[in-house]
Amino acid sequence: MFKISSQDKEARAGTLKTRHGIVKTPFFMPIATKGTPKAVSPKDLEEIGTEAIIANAFVLHLKPGLDILQKFNGIHRFMKWDKTIFTDSGGFQILSKAFLHKADEKGVHFKNPYDGSIKFFTPEDIMEIEKAIGSDVAMALDYVPHYGNNEEYIAECTRITHLWAERCVKSHSDKKQLLFGICQGGTFKELREKSCKFINKLDFDGIALGGLGIGEGREIMYNTIKFSTKHLDKEKPRYLMGVGSPEDIVTSVELGVDAFDSRFPTMNARHGGIFTSKGKINIEKAMYRDEEEPLDENCKCPVCKNYSKAFLHHLYRTHEPIKERYGSIHNLYFIQNLMKNLRKSYLQEKHQKR
Repeated sequence: MFKISSQDKEARAGTLKTRHGIVKTPFFMPIATKGTPKAVSPKDLEEIGTEAIIANAFVLHLKPGLDILQKFNGIHRFMKWDKTIFTDSGGFQILSKAFLHKADEKGVHFKNPYDGSIKFFTPEDIMEIEKAIGSDVAMALDYVPHYGNNEEYIAECTRITHLWAERCVKSHSDKKQLLFGICQGGTFKELREKSCKFINKLDFDGIALGGLGIGEGREIMYNTIKFSTKHLDKEKPRYLMGVGSPEDIVTSVELGVDAFDSRFPTMNARHGGIFTSKGKINIEKAMYRDEEEPLDENCKCPVCKNYSKAFLHHLYRTHEPIKERYGSIHNLYFIQNLMKNLRKSYLQEKHQKR
C-alpha cells in the first residue's frame, strides 16, 4: 500500500497505492470540498499534474446528497475524476461556528448551513457516509481543538478523538478503502506524543497530524512535527492536514511528512497572491500593469504559456471572474511542480549516494 523508494535523513520519496491508482509521495491535495476546488475543473487538475484531491464527506452528504452520489456509483464518476480522492470526515468543521452545535464522546451535533437544521452524527455514521461516497481514503472523525485553549480543553478533545478513532476502526467495513487516523494534542508535547502513540497502535493505513497550521506559528508547528513523527511507524504514510505554503511544505517534507492539503494556493489566488520562483507577488499592484512577461518565467503552466502579467493584472483590477481560475491554476501548478521537484531531488540523492 505504501512503499518508500528513497530516504534522505527524515525526508522520504515513495508511492501510495489506492484503488484508483498510485500516488507518488510526497504529494499535495487541492481542497475539493464540494467535489471541485473553487474555479478549477477536474480536467484542469489533471493537466497540471494532480494525482489526489480531498473532498469533504459531511458537506457532500448534505449536497448533492448520498442518493445522488450512489446513483453515479460514487464520487469519481459523479465529478469525472479517475484518480485518488480522500474524504475528510467533518472534523475540521468542528472549528466552525457555522457547522458545530455541540460535540461529546458520543458524537457531534452539526448544523446544516443550508437550512439551519441540527443532526447528530456518530463516528459510525461518518464511516458509512465515506463508504457511500466511495472515496479511496477515508479520514477518521476527530475533535479538532481551537488553538490557544488551555491544556485541559486540549486534553479532552484528544481523549474524544481517541474514542472516536477506535470506533471508526471497528466500524470501517470497506476493505478496499484506506482509513487514516488523526493525531491531536495541540502543541503540548506530552499530549501530542500520547496521541501519536495511541493512534499509531490502531489499525490505520496512514497517520495524519491534525490541529496544526491554525495559529501556532511556524516554529512551534515544526517542533510539534519533529517530536510527533518519532512515535509514528515509518512504514505508514504521514499526512500534515491543512498546511500548504511552499515554505511549510519544503520544511515539513524534510521533517518526514508525505502528504499535504490546503486551501492556501487557491485562497491566495483569489486575492491576487501569486506564487513564483522568486517569491509571492501581488499581481494587483500597479507595477505589473504593462509587463509583458508571464507570471513566472520559469513556469510551464497553461496560464504562463499564454498570458502576460499585464493581462492578469487587468483581469484582477477589473474584477473579471475568470481571474480566480487563472490564478488558481497557476498556484496549484506551482505547488504540484514543487512536489515533483522534491521527489526528484530525493530520488536523485539516493542514486548519487550509491
